[in-house]
Amino acid sequence: MIARAIAASVPFKWVAGDTVYGVGDIEQQLRRAGKGYVLGVSSAHVFRSWGKRPPVAGTAAHIARTRRSSDWKRLSAGAGTKGPRLHDWCYLELADLEAEQFNSANDGLWTRGLLIRRRIADNDLAFFTTWCPAGTSIETLVAVEGHRWAIEDSFETAKNEFGLDHNESRSWHGWHRHVSLVMLAFAMMAAIRHRRQSAAAQKNETPSSGKSQSTTTPPLIRWSIQEIRRLAIRLARKRIQPAHIMAWSCWRRAHQATAQHAHLKAKNNCNVR
Repeated sequence: MIARAIAASVPFKWVAGDTVYGVGDIEQQLRRAGKGYVLGVSSAHVFRSWGKRPPVAGTAAHIARTRRSSDWKRLSAGAGTKGPRLHDWCYLELADLEAEQFNSANDGLWTRGLLIRRRIADNDLAFFTTWCPAGTSIETLVAVEGHRWAIEDSFETAKNEFGLDHNESRSWHGWHRHVSLVMLAFAMMAAIRHRRQSAAAQKNETPSSGKSQSTTTPPLIRWSIQEIRRLAIRLARKRIQPAHIMAWSCWRRAHQATAQHAHLKAKNNCNVR
């Protein structure tokens, strides 16, 4: 898939992947293509540094155990369904290499590194091998890794809401047609959600100051693909007045916003302790 994307000149700078996709050949392919990556590896994956002080050598799990508390930084990997996805992160630069030896179109130094993610609740660890231009910040690498969640969440939504995996196709053409229709429906709902969210944001801002207006209406949770799908189905059935359907949606999103606020408050209290 990566080779086909490169051959088709698809514009991208980074690749993020889970441990199931492996490393090695993928790493070399991306380096030759001049692409940065954040790829998941197992705890037994061996890392070694050269030209860096202090030197680092051993398995990913061993290196994580030797880190000091000051080496960790709490960062968000992006917005989740229940607020920022906060984790503790540690980044180690292992070696600076000339990019020209992999891709003649690139110049300057690129850094091979190790990124470690630690879950706040139970200290569970995840490890990633990285390749990026020298000087790339840990915040950038965390953001790249965090994009994987949005992609996985989109696949899960497409399966649950549109039946992406609900097929028994016995041919490539049948499977391709099913997947194409599902992804078309998903894209349409995503476009509607984006437009509704943009319209809501503009409505809540004053033209002069750009600050939110003080209103008596309760805060509403952001539009979701699931909510857009529910509205589309009920409006298409024409059994309930559209005004009642929209009022029900506002009531539901207001209660979801209240629940989200309570969850974030409890989560922040736990983090403070």
